Amino acid sequence: TRQRNKRTDERAPRVAPRPRLQTAERVPAEDQQLSQPSATKGKDITFVAKVDSSNMAKKPTMKWVKGKWLDLGSKAGKHVQFKEVYDRNTKVRIYTYEMSIIKVVDGDAGGYRCEVTAKDKSDSCTFEVSVEGGLDVYSLHFSGDAGEDAGELDFSALLKKREKKQKVVEEVEVDVFVILKDAKPCDYERIAFEYGITDLRGLLKRLKKMKKVEPKKSDAFLRKLDAAYSVDKGKKIHLSVEVADPNIPVRWLKNGQEIKPSAKYVFESVGNKRTLTINKCNQSDDAAYECVVGEEKSFTEVFVKEPPVTITKPLDDAHTVAGQKVEFEVEVSEEGANVKWMKDGVELNKETAGSRYRFKKDGKRHILIVNEATKDDIGTYHALTNGGESKAELEVEDKELEVLQSIADLTVKAAEQAVFKCEVSDENATGKWLKDGVEVQPSDRVKITHFGRTHKLMIDDVAPSDAGDYSFVPDGYALSLSAKLNFLDPPKIHLDASGRGSDNTITVVAGNKLSLDVEITGEPAPTVCWRKGNQVVSEGEGRVRVESNKSLSSFIIEGAERGDEGLYSISVTNPAGEDTAELTVKIVDVPNPPENVRCTSVGEYSGTITWDPPAFDGGVPIKGYLMERRKVGSPRWTKLNFDVHESTTYEAKRMIEGVLYEMRVFTVNGVGVSQPSATSQPFMPIGAWPFVISTMVNQRRLFTQRDQWAQANEEPVGKNQYRVKGLPLGERMLFRVTAVNIAGRSPPATLSQAVTIREVVENPKIRVPRHLRSKLIARVGEKVNLVLPFQGKPRPVATWSKDGVLLEDKTVGTRTSDVDAILFIRSAERTHSGKYTLSVRVEDTLDSADLHIQVVEKPGPPVAVRVADVWGTNAALEWKPPKDDGNCEIIGYTVQKADMKTKDWFTVVEHNRRPGCTVSDLVMGNEYLFRVFSENICGLSVVPGISENTAVVTKTGLSHHRPPFKEMDVNCPPKFTAPLMDRSVVAGYSTAISCAVRGCPKPKITWMKNNMIIGEDPKFMMQNNQGVLTLSIRKPGAFDGGKYSCRAVNDLGEDAVECKLEVHGTLNFLT
Repeated sequence: TRQRNKRTDERAPRVAPRPRLQTAERVPAEDQQLSQPSATKGKDITFVAKVDSSNMAKKPTMKWVKGKWLDLGSKAGKHVQFKEVYDRNTKVRIYTYEMSIIKVVDGDAGGYRCEVTAKDKSDSCTFEVSVEGGLDVYSLHFSGDAGEDAGELDFSALLKKREKKQKVVEEVEVDVFVILKDAKPCDYERIAFEYGITDLRGLLKRLKKMKKVEPKKSDAFLRKLDAAYSVDKGKKIHLSVEVADPNIPVRWLKNGQEIKPSAKYVFESVGNKRTLTINKCNQSDDAAYECVVGEEKSFTEVFVKEPPVTITKPLDDAHTVAGQKVEFEVEVSEEGANVKWMKDGVELNKETAGSRYRFKKDGKRHILIVNEATKDDIGTYHALTNGGESKAELEVEDKELEVLQSIADLTVKAAEQAVFKCEVSDENATGKWLKDGVEVQPSDRVKITHFGRTHKLMIDDVAPSDAGDYSFVPDGYALSLSAKLNFLDPPKIHLDASGRGSDNTITVVAGNKLSLDVEITGEPAPTVCWRKGNQVVSEGEGRVRVESNKSLSSFIIEGAERGDEGLYSISVTNPAGEDTAELTVKIVDVPNPPENVRCTSVGEYSGTITWDPPAFDGGVPIKGYLMERRKVGSPRWTKLNFDVHESTTYEAKRMIEGVLYEMRVFTVNGVGVSQPSATSQPFMPIGAWPFVISTMVNQRRLFTQRDQWAQANEEPVGKNQYRVKGLPLGERMLFRVTAVNIAGRSPPATLSQAVTIREVVENPKIRVPRHLRSKLIARVGEKVNLVLPFQGKPRPVATWSKDGVLLEDKTVGTRTSDVDAILFIRSAERTHSGKYTLSVRVEDTLDSADLHIQVVEKPGPPVAVRVADVWGTNAALEWKPPKDDGNCEIIGYTVQKADMKTKDWFTVVEHNRRPGCTVSDLVMGNEYLFRVFSENICGLSVVPGISENTAVVTKTGLSHHRPPFKEMDVNCPPKFTAPLMDRSVVAGYSTAISCAVRGCPKPKITWMKNNMIIGEDPKFMMQNNQGVLTLSIRKPGAFDGGKYSCRAVNDLGEDAVECKLEVHGTLNFLT
C-alpha cells in the first residue's frame, strides 16, 4: 500500500443514489438529508446502485439495510429481490446493484440505508421511503477506484424526489412524546428515524410509563415542569412553571443544590409564571432540576445533546522508507474535538509515545507525526472519535539508493591528477569519502565536490602515499562504493657507488660472503631479474642466490669462489617501464705458491735458492716472497726473512756444513700469504760435491699366474716415505723400494705381505646452511623443502628423527644422496612443528644436526570482550587472549568500533600489545559496539571477538551535587483522600463516579457493585490516573443502580469507600 496525495474528489469512490424515472433534489440543510420518496401501495419499487470499478482491485460489496440493524439480504424472497449485473462490453467496469420491493405494503415504509465496501473503505447513504403511490426507481452511481490504493467512499449525490418537491418549513420545537401518543404503532419507526431517535425501544418503554402515570393535583402549582427537556449544546433553555400564588417565592435546585442567579442562570417572575433560563448549555448542565414552592416540588431532567464528532476526511495508508517522517492526517466535523490515536490496539498519547510520535491540531485537522520511521512503526493506526473511526496501514521499507554510476579503479603516474566520480539517484544524498577505512579530509591538494547527483574526489599531484582503497559511503544508506588507486611509477635502480669503481666493480675476497643490497623503487612493485651473462640467477636456495622484497633486492654469494667472477646485470620492469644496471664481481684470493723451488748452488755455509713466480697471483699484484728452511727429518721450519723479498732468487746463509737442508717459499700479495710451495730437493752446504741418495718405489698386483711390477714414482724421492695414489680399490698389492745414488740402484726391499687397497675414511660432517641454523617458520599449507649438504667417506648412512623419535610420518618425505639429504613437506600442518634431527654415520663415527620447524597460522579471536567503563567520550575495553594463538606469539590486537545506527566499522587502535585499551573521541549521544582482532606474524584473526555489551555515551551537562539526605520512608497503608459521592443519573446517559486514594506500595484496586466484583464487563471502564480512580458506566439502565464500592489493598493494609447510584428513567435522544 502506498500513500497517495491526490484530491479526494478525484480518488474516492462516490455513491450517488438517484431515481431512474424522476428528477431528485437535495433539501437545503446542513446534514444534507434526502427528501422523502414515496411508493404506491400494492405496486413495485426498484432501487439501482451503479459502481464504477475500473480502478478497483477487487469487486465492491453492496449491503441494503432497513432501519438501524435489519439486513435485507436475509429477507430475500418473493417480497424483496436483489440483482447484480456487470457490463463487460463497456470500457469502464460498472457493477449495477438492484433492490426491488414487490407489491409495496404499509410495513415497507421507513428508513433505508445502502452501504458499499471496497477492501477496508466504506461509506453509506440513508433515505426515507413513504408508502403513498407511484412507481419509483432509484439509481446509485459509484465512481472512482476501490482497490488497494483506493481513497475513501463518499456519496456525491443523494436521492431526490421526482413528482413533487418538499416545501421548506421553518424548524419549530416539537414534543416527540406528543407525536408518539397520537401516532399509530406502525409509524413509530418512521418518527424515530425522522427525529433522530436511536433508542426506539427505550422511548416506547418511557411512553408506556407516561401513559400509566396520572399526575396528582397540586395546590401550589398550576402547571409543573415537564418530565424532561432536551437542548443542544451551546444553546439556552427555558424551564417554566405556573404557581397558584403570584406572590409566593420559589427556589430552583440542581442535583439537590440551590441555584443562585448569575449570568448563566437567569430567574424571571411574571405574574404566576416562574422561569429559569440556562444560557450556553454544556455537559455540566445535564442534570436533574427542581422547582420548590413551600413544601411542594416539581422535578424535571435536562439533557444536553452533544452532536457526535464524525470523521469527514479519513486516514490514508502510508508507505515510506526508513528514516523519513510520516504524517497521518484526519479531519473531523468540529474544531477542538478529542481524537484518540491507537497503534495495533494500543493507545498513543504524550506519556507513552515518547519522542517518536508527535500530535498536532490545526482546527478540524488532527495530525499524528511519526519521526524517523523504522521497521518497529509498521502496523495499523486508528483515529477514533465519539462518532466514528478511521484506520490506515503504515509500511516502512529500508532506504534504497540507486547507483547510476559507480567509482572505478584508477592507475595514475606521479604528479598526475586522480579523479574518483560516482552518481546516485538522490540529489540531496550526502556522504563521505574514505581511504583505507579513514575519512578523507579536504586540503589544498585534495578536493571534494558535490553537484546534483554527482560526487567527486580529486587528488592533485598524486604521490605514492595516495595509493590505496577508496570508498564513498552515502549518509543514511547501507551502501558503499569502492575502488582502488594504483600509483604507477617507472622502476629505478639505486646503486650505492661507495666502495666501487666507476665501472661498478665489486671486489670480494675468496671464501667471504658477498651480500649486495640494491634499492628499487617503482609502483606497482617491479619484477627483478639478475643475470650472469645470459644465465638467470635463481631466487631462493643455493650458494649464489637472489632475495627480493618490494623495495630491496639482495644479491648473495656464499663463500665466493673464483668461478663467481664475471659481469652481472640487474633489470627491473613494471607496466611503467624498465631499468637496467651492470656490475662486475672480481674475486681476489691469496696467490698460489711459487713453483719449481730448487737449490742452484751451495757454499760452505750458504745455499742459493731459485723459484718460478706462481701461476695465479690472486687477482692483485704480488708484493714479494717469504722463505723458510729446515733440517731434513726435523718438523721445525725456520723463517729466513720477515720483510717480503721481491726477487725470485734468495741466498740462504748461516747454515751448517754437511747438514741436509730443505727450503720452501711463500707468495705474498695484498690479500695474504699463500700456501707453502713444494719442498725443494735436499741440499747440503759443502765445499765439494758429495754423492746423492734417492729412493725409487715399485708396486705390483698379485696375480694368480704372473707377477708384474710397475714403477710408482717418476723421480727418486729423498724422503723415507711415499704416498702412492690412484690404486684400484679392493686389490691386494705388494710394494718394494729401491735406493738410488750416483752409482746406481740397490737391490729392492719388498714388503713381507700384500696390502689390501681400501678407500680413505673421511669423518662425516653436516654443513647446515645459515638460514636453517635458526628456527624455520612456515605457514599452514605452504611447502617445506630443506636441503642439508654433508660429507664423509665412504658414503654416510643418513637417518631422520623428530623430537627424538624415528621419523615415520608419511606426510613428511625424505631423500638422501651422496652429498646431501632432503626433507620435504607438500602441505605443512601444525602437527609438523617440532625438532627434526639428521644423523649421518660413517662406520663408528656419527654427526648430527637439528632443524627446528614451527608451522603457524592466523590466531583465533579474543574472548570475553567487554566494555569495562564509559566516562565522558571515552570507553575502556577489556578482553582475554585467544584460546588459539596460531602456534606463535600474539604480537598485538586491532580494535574497531561501530555506531549502532550505521553499523559501519572503523579501526581505532592497531598493534595494541595489552589485552585492553581506551577508545577516545566517541560522539555524545551515540551507542557503540566494539570488536577486537588478534594478530600474530601471519596477520589478523579471521573472526573478531565482539563485545558482550555496548558503550552508551550519554550527553553530559552541568551537574548539581545535592547534599546527602536520608531517604524518607513513604510506605503507608491505602487511604482514600476523596470518597465516592452518591449520584443520581438519567438512564441512557453515560456517567462516572470518582474517588482518590494514596498508598505505597501501589495498592490493588477492586470495584464492586452490590458487593459483587465487577469483572471484564465492557459496560464498565476502570481508570487509575495518579491515584484518581474513575469508574465509567456506559449508558446506565435501571438495573445499573445500586451500591458501588471501591476497595484498595496493599501489603500494609486496606481501605474502602462506597456510594449509592440512582438511575432515573428518561428519554434517549440521538446526539
